[in-house]
Order: sequence, then structure tokens, then C-alpha cells
Amino acid sequence: MADMMQFDLVSPERKLASGQVRAVQIPGADGDLTAMPEHAATITTLRPGVLTSEGPEGETRFVVTGGFAEITPQGTSVLAERAFPADAEGRAALDVILQEMRSKAANNSGPDKDALDKAADDLERAIASIS
Repeated sequence: MADMMQFDLVSPERKLASGQVRAVQIPGADGDLTAMPEHAATITTLRPGVLTSEGPEGETRFVVTGGFAEITPQGTSVLAERAFPADAEGRAALDVILQEMRSKAANNSGPDKDALDKAADDLERAIASIS
């Protein structure tokens, strides 16, 4: 069994990470999962949350607002709607996004409001975890 795999994290604005890792913890829409070398092929959508890669240099954390992940036995590719390093600079940008989500939720009703409230709650928990 291989002990490393390729990991790529991209958003529409930029490539945030690319390299060899041991594992990637992913905030999947249907639950969290960990991708590792030799993982079965899977595609999943993402919910807002913390994505963590474990590489030779240690752990690297990012906050994603959504998107999808493609997992293969050789690697994991994540295409995020928006993604930021889990640091003070990233937190500032995420706070703005959270306020936008809350504002949109306040101006909607029914299932749309419920989905926006859920996404905002998930993002708020992710932001709190990087404090």
C-alpha cells in the first residue's frame, strides 16, 4: 500500500495546495470523510467546513464554503467554491462571507432560507474552530 498520494485544492481564484500527502479530511455534505492512498473512487459534494491535509511537513488546514471532491486511489482533487487558509487573514474574509450568507438567509423563506441558514451555521462552526 502506498503511503502518499497527490492532493490538489483549487478555487476559482487560485490554487491553494498541491503536493504529496498521507491523508485529507474532507467536510462532505453527507458527513466528514478521510481520503487516503488507495481509497475507492468517490465523488462528493462539500459543505462549509475545515479541510485538513496531513503531509510530510505536518497538518495544513483550510476552510471551504462548498464545492466538490474527487477521490481516486492515486489522489484527491478538491474544487472549492471558495477556500481560505485557516489563519487570521482567512478568518477576516470568512467573516465577510458569513455576513453575506446571513443577509441572504434573512431575505429568503422556505427551503432556500433553511439551506442558507444551514450553510451559515456550518461556516460559523468552521470559523470558530480556527480561532
